[in-house]
Amino acid sequence: MFTGNVRLVHAVGMHARPAVKLTKLAKKFQAQISVRVEGAPEWINAKGVAKIMAMRAAHGSTIEIKASGSDAEAAVAALVELIATDFPDGAP
Repeated sequence: MFTGNVRLVHAVGMHARPAVKLTKLAKKFQAQISVRVEGAPEWINAKGVAKIMAMRAAHGSTIEIKASGSDAEAAVAALVELIATDFPDGAP
């Protein structure tokens, strides 16, 4: 299992556009990927856009990511990069 933490720098937090980008990127990997706002009791499937939006991660929140499977390390690295760089245009 691989894990990562990243601060959500998007000014509005995890709304529809970033949630869609996150889930599209997560779906490119075979790994099982889960995310949560730091300290939240429940892990959320990173491949489900509605649940990602429902976690209501605010600007400045720390997002925890965990993944298991053959490409888990690459998945965590890619998602951390996506969030850390504020979901840039051209990203999934």
